[in-house]
Amino acid sequence: MADQDAQSPVGIEPPALSVLRWDEPPEGPAVVLLDQTRLPSEEVELVCADVPALVRAIRMLAVRGAPLLGIAGGYGVALAAARGDDVVRAAELLEAARPTAVNLGYGARRVARVHGAAVGNGAGPQEAAGAALAEARALHRQDAAASRRMAQYGLELLAELLPDGGHRLLTHCNTGALVSGGEGTAFAVALGAHRAGSLRRLWVDETRPLLQGARLTAFEAARNGMPYSLLTDNAAGSLFAAGEVDAVLIGADRIAADGSVANKVGSYPLAVLAKYHHVPFIVVAPTTTVDLDTADGTSIVVEQRSAVEVTELTSSRNVSAGGEGGGQSVAPPGAQAYNPAFDITPPELVTAIVTEEGIISPVTGVGLAELCARSSQVTIS
Repeated sequence: MADQDAQSPVGIEPPALSVLRWDEPPEGPAVVLLDQTRLPSEEVELVCADVPALVRAIRMLAVRGAPLLGIAGGYGVALAAARGDDVVRAAELLEAARPTAVNLGYGARRVARVHGAAVGNGAGPQEAAGAALAEARALHRQDAAASRRMAQYGLELLAELLPDGGHRLLTHCNTGALVSGGEGTAFAVALGAHRAGSLRRLWVDETRPLLQGARLTAFEAARNGMPYSLLTDNAAGSLFAAGEVDAVLIGADRIAADGSVANKVGSYPLAVLAKYHHVPFIVVAPTTTVDLDTADGTSIVVEQRSAVEVTELTSSRNVSAGGEGGGQSVAPPGAQAYNPAFDITPPELVTAIVTEEGIISPVTGVGLAELCARSSQVTIS
């Protein structure tokens, strides 16, 4: 672990991570990803020259996180258009790659609609592909801008809820620059608090079984010189009991119309702990994560992942959806495993939802609909 009390030099920030980009080498266009399965030991790029390659990257978690999946979906459709492939089919394949993450389908459908409109207006293949790429880039820029606004709203909320400063924030999974066109969602709020001098400690859940907290959030925290400590997921309760948590900050992969939040599995237990210990439980997510066509939490399809992620000690790079493991077994041969990728937190356990359009508190379906009405980014099928 990096020095927990390290601080970034005043006025100096690390260079931005190149997490996802469009490239046009001589051999043809490609979507280039920072392979998150190789972090933190290696920073290696993964080149996806067609949609099937991008779908595989999404399923194996080389690229992940709700906002970034939306961007990947958009660029994936643009890639299909540039290659002359079936754009509608490409959007379908991308959306199906991870069914819980609503942003993925949003980005793919949005760019596919622009491509279809261009074709309908008489554009040739090259012109229509250019329109698709321009829309994907616009989505990328908009997500970066949304990240900045969420961070500001989140900081204002923390100042209101915790006026004494010295915030001790607990986060789950990874919600930083690795999931966003900007600096992230929940992590961006913690990073803003660090830069303002109000972050006392960032508690980082390991986030089992694939350790997105240990591998990725700790990587980002160390990179930004933030004071952080890593803990096993099942140690969170003792932190709450000791009075060491001032607020919980998480992201979201889908928010239903009633305010139910689907996020990385392990989020719901944190919400229950926070409620019992009277600690604010705050969800930070862009409005692209809101799905008004999904009525409530019970209607959210939760992705079930491979058992080997639980029964073997392995890294996410060794496991793709339905694939074989290759790690060290920690369970008897043939052991079955319950391995949902996400769980659902009901709105009554959520103190506030922070979006780029503002804050909802208390969290209600009416409040969510009113906020989304102000945004052109809300997801409606």
